[in-house]
Amino acid sequence: MSGIQELLLVRHGESTANVAASRAEAAGLEVIDVGNRDADVPLSEVGLEQAAALGRWLAGAPTPPDAVWCSPYRRAAETAAIASELAGRSGLPLVDERLRDRELGILDTLTSRGVESRYPEEAVRRRWVGKYYYRPPGGESWADVQLRLRSFMTDVDARHDGQRVLVVAHDAVVVLFLHLCLGWTEQEVLEFDLSHAVPNVSVTRLARTGTGWELVDFASTEHLVEHDAPVTVHPGDKESDVH
Repeated sequence: MSGIQELLLVRHGESTANVAASRAEAAGLEVIDVGNRDADVPLSEVGLEQAAALGRWLAGAPTPPDAVWCSPYRRAAETAAIASELAGRSGLPLVDERLRDRELGILDTLTSRGVESRYPEEAVRRRWVGKYYYRPPGGESWADVQLRLRSFMTDVDARHDGQRVLVVAHDAVVVLFLHLCLGWTEQEVLEFDLSHAVPNVSVTRLARTGTGWELVDFASTEHLVEHDAPVTVHPGDKESDVH
């Protein structure tokens, strides 16, 4: 074998910060009233329903994953734990800090309006550098996140040779996994991100072929509809990042 044979990428369920961010952006506020540090943001009631629907879908899957990995952030860990328990998996999901969400540094909890108002020089610098390479003070660029995912894939390929692996993480992480596996350029990944959203608890499937990775399905929500769970997107402003 030559590493993982199939990769299932799942965004965490709707979080309380997703809801707060969407409300703040719609109201034209500068600050998102999150109430938790990023690592501690929990699932909303809807997010709990979505995680349960994922678990029921996995329980009935003809070929369930051999391993479940997740971000250490609470919203992802809760999603993975609830889904794993309802799917009848023994043991807890495996946690890796390299799957965490992008760190936003001084721009954390700010809406797009808040960034323009409070850090106008950063807004200008971001537009000049571009979303992929822009690193806010104290935070990370997309390229930084990509480096940790590359490291993660190397380790997981060796550990799960020939197996099917499910990863529960964040929307930017899902998109950057595609960038990594499919070999996209900076322009290709940014254009894809601009025109595609990653709904909460959607499933993106990549399969390994003789020549590399193939995108089989992107951001499917059929399992949520099938199990009567709400479908939520919360993409935020495509020119900013929200949790």
